[in-house]
Amino acid sequence: MLFINNLTFRIAGRTLLENASISINAGQRVGLVGPNGTGKSTLFKLVSGEYQADAGDISMIRGASLGMVRQDLPEDDTPVIDVLLASDTERAKLFAEAETCEDPDRIGYIYTRLEEIGAYDAPARAATILAGLGFNEEAQNRAISDFSGGWRMRVALAAVLFCQPNLLLLDEPTNHLDFEAMVWLENYLMKFTETLVIISHDRDILNKTVTHIAHLENKKLTLYTGNYDEFERKRAEKLLGQQALHEKQMAQKAHMQKFIDRFGATASKARQAQSRLKAIQKMDIVDAVMADRVTAFEFPEPEEQKSPMLVLEHVEAGYETGKPVLRKLDLRIDADDRIALLGANGNGKSTLVKLLSGRLPPLAGQIHKSSKLRVGYFAQFQTDELDVLLTPYEVMRDAMPKGTAESKIRAALSKFGFDKHKADTVVGDLSGGEKARLLFCLMSFDAPHIMLLDEPTNHLDMDAREALTQALNNYKGAVILVSHDPHLVDSVVDRLWLVADGTCKPYNDDLEAYRKLVVSQRRKEREETKKEAKKKKAG
Repeated sequence: MLFINNLTFRIAGRTLLENASISINAGQRVGLVGPNGTGKSTLFKLVSGEYQADAGDISMIRGASLGMVRQDLPEDDTPVIDVLLASDTERAKLFAEAETCEDPDRIGYIYTRLEEIGAYDAPARAATILAGLGFNEEAQNRAISDFSGGWRMRVALAAVLFCQPNLLLLDEPTNHLDFEAMVWLENYLMKFTETLVIISHDRDILNKTVTHIAHLENKKLTLYTGNYDEFERKRAEKLLGQQALHEKQMAQKAHMQKFIDRFGATASKARQAQSRLKAIQKMDIVDAVMADRVTAFEFPEPEEQKSPMLVLEHVEAGYETGKPVLRKLDLRIDADDRIALLGANGNGKSTLVKLLSGRLPPLAGQIHKSSKLRVGYFAQFQTDELDVLLTPYEVMRDAMPKGTAESKIRAALSKFGFDKHKADTVVGDLSGGEKARLLFCLMSFDAPHIMLLDEPTNHLDMDAREALTQALNNYKGAVILVSHDPHLVDSVVDRLWLVADGTCKPYNDDLEAYRKLVVSQRRKEREETKKEAKKKKAG
């Protein structure tokens, strides 16, 4: 299906791919993994033709249809469902031609082809996909310009799924999805029978949806059979073997070098010494297994606070007086709580987090907390609030108390992987993951008793997510987490709250039970959507 042969690509003087090769067969579902910045998204752009390779070639089987999430969706009054229907260009062209065509033979072909491609069932199929990604019937008929960038990305994802390409490329498709939409997409991809290549840092989705892992490392591509956990195991075994060989070769080299050092100046041994020197120079030393440099996060430890640290009594929360998003909030947060918030986007998870952080005052009710309570708040949108012309050092200097010593500022930054060079690099030149680490530093430098994390992993690669997981497990305060990363939730939290139906209540089951509930609810929604479509068609 997809053949990449000796591909080399350079950008801005940097080589991302060098003689990289891989073959992906029809029907394989492949996860493309590797640290941030290694060229995964660039590879997609090379496959699509947006970029041209410096050497090598990329080919696909004859008749392959390539699907990628579009970046050029309209921002006008077109209803969302019509955006999807228009994305199937063959269907749109055939219907347009049928309006004006007068050739009987051509008309016959048009209607036969429309039947073959399922053109008449397309509205129902589009509605089902949109419903799965969180658009109810009212939202499906709203203008696409009414939606935020994140929701428009969902429309773009829905459009590429609707087109049913036989080679589907998805680059971090879960970044703009809530847990419910992610579960739907996960199930969709598990049933996908065509060829899929997906870039994702979500361990859960890679474990459930792919049959192979393509690892991009050291400018090369290596294909492994199995899901992500199997890839990790096989790669570890391979690296252990590589390390053993490396150590054996290094010992042999040291032994030979010792002979050279001892006898190199001795005339009778000179020829043997020279022979050994040449052997060392020719020796194919296997690279040592060096774990990718992963910066460990370290959250400062707060002083002890008595429980409960925060109590909400009959609280209402929202953005306009008289229009609460959440009502009847009776909640308590203790010093050792680890809580994840569940619920579809738009139900009020971020509203609750802003309320708990103090950024949003209650519309009604009482919030009781200690005057000494410190709360750290992380939200992904805060990356847009960073001054791109300042350095991380300057950002932290301005945030910390006036007169804080430079050594203390740099020490705080070092806990999140900022050496002097990175600390003095302007924010505009930092990667998304580095900006996220700066936000972690900003929210925690004063050792908060509660940390509120709203989608903290969106720009973190797999290793950085693992580092965050370990840091949160080592942190001594309370954690309130909003995340669509099931692995992070399972690893960090021990309680779940469900934000739904205008309120928030404890959910007394586990994440897998919630996943099954979501699947069941979405199935019912799809059945109702199909019934409505049939009614409209009959009417």
